[in-house]
Amino acid sequence: MSSPALTKSSSADRAGDKIFSTAALVAGCLILAVLFLVALFLLVQAFPTFLAEPADLTGGAGFFNYVLPLVVGTLIGAVIALVIATPISIGVALFISHFAPRRLAQGLGYLIDLLAAIPSVVYGAWGVAFLAPQLTAVYEWLAKYLGWIPIFAGPASNTGRTLLTVGIVLAVMVIPIITSLCREIFLQTPKLHEEAALALGATRWEMIRVAVLPFGRPGIISAIMLGLGRALGETMAVALVLSAGPLIASLIKTGNQTIAAEIALNFPEAFGTRLNELIAAGLVLFVITLVVNMIARWIVSRHKEFSGAN
Repeated sequence: MSSPALTKSSSADRAGDKIFSTAALVAGCLILAVLFLVALFLLVQAFPTFLAEPADLTGGAGFFNYVLPLVVGTLIGAVIALVIATPISIGVALFISHFAPRRLAQGLGYLIDLLAAIPSVVYGAWGVAFLAPQLTAVYEWLAKYLGWIPIFAGPASNTGRTLLTVGIVLAVMVIPIITSLCREIFLQTPKLHEEAALALGATRWEMIRVAVLPFGRPGIISAIMLGLGRALGETMAVALVLSAGPLIASLIKTGNQTIAAEIALNFPEAFGTRLNELIAAGLVLFVITLVVNMIARWIVSRHKEFSGAN
């Protein structure tokens, strides 16, 4: 026979499990409900834009002709940020997790976390006040010697406030996010996998290549996609750094704009059809972010069986 004390303890545990599972279910449903309501609001508010005459919209050429340059600018800035940030972030995370002395690794970890907490407006102010003027000479050199490449065609901007500058600022902003996640993933690599590789004669780099990176591949992809989401939706830093203008092929000329910055700069004075147009642009950004996350989940699910994460 079980004692009354054990029976009461089991009943309390079952009640606690039921409460926790119910709370978790409610939280999950709440997230889905909020996402559905946001999508519904964007659709309802953006619908008049799709019915409006092209002459009533910005540029007088229709909504998609208006939003396409913004989409291109948004994607280019985010891609530049990821191209710069991804190798640096993975390298820093590997150094902290497998190469740096313990005290130095702890200090670098705190520093990375601090960088992730800095407001975006601070990065934007740094980009426009310090980074942009420093890059003007670099842009002139690129226009002079690599101007035959369309993305470096001149004349270069004399202010440095270009899409390439925005990409660099966004890279600095997403590096702490990707680094922090990758560091935690690398630290979770089973020690037996690492020790087995070293016991078989692998060097430190070979051990990382055959044990650490395959184990962390799904997590690395997730970290990169999270950084991409930050770059796609960044507003204040882009609005401060970028000199808005028409879509151009060169990255070192003044011009281009992103969806988030376009909304932030024009929303306070917008009304009527213009307001619906900006909300429709936000709907496009919402769809882009959703598609990016769906692709990321597909990539992770496709490769997770080849890692130790499962």
